[in-house]
Amino acid sequence: MKNAETYILKVTLFGALSSLGSALMAELLKRQHEVIVIVDDLNQLAPRPGLHCKHGGLKDADQAEQGAAGSSAVICLLPALAPDDPREQLHAVHALVDGMSRTTIRRLLLVGDFSVLEHPDGHSEQHRQCIGHMVDLLQRSTLQWTLINAPQAVAGLGIEHFHHTHGTLEPGLAEPLQRLARVAAGMVDTLELKLHHSEHVNFVL
Repeated sequence: MKNAETYILKVTLFGALSSLGSALMAELLKRQHEVIVIVDDLNQLAPRPGLHCKHGGLKDADQAEQGAAGSSAVICLLPALAPDDPREQLHAVHALVDGMSRTTIRRLLLVGDFSVLEHPDGHSEQHRQCIGHMVDLLQRSTLQWTLINAPQAVAGLGIEHFHHTHGTLEPGLAEPLQRLARVAAGMVDTLELKLHHSEHVNFVL
């Protein structure tokens, strides 16, 4: 139960319709924070207390500004927005940084394939350049950002699975579900405790 002194977050989530996005929605709602999910179709998610859907995306700074408006922090899951397309992901980050710069919102968790920062040889030149540009954009911004390595996605997991992580699941889903739930918990801890500003984080779980 939240008390009067507990800070309630209002988090905008880009890329919510993914396994990690579902885990994050469940974790944020469990801790009684509010979640604003940016979607193409307002009917994609069933109504839940504390969950709000807003039509939009990250095509440009205007869309990013409108999506982030009214929140206290933004989480962006790049692999869910543009799988395996670093150029499209860079475009989304550019729009997000420019859009958020027009607001008073400064906290950003950015999830992507940032392992290239530690092991550049295992990635394409295009990937290295796009990630480098993302980091440069963030470093030159006034945002309080955190880069988070994306965990492996799991098909078929929705928000309802993460409300009952110890229930009956299809064979092979229990371990990845619990792993994603732990990553989501770590990310929400990062927001609540104001950790890892201007850092690259890999949740090894």
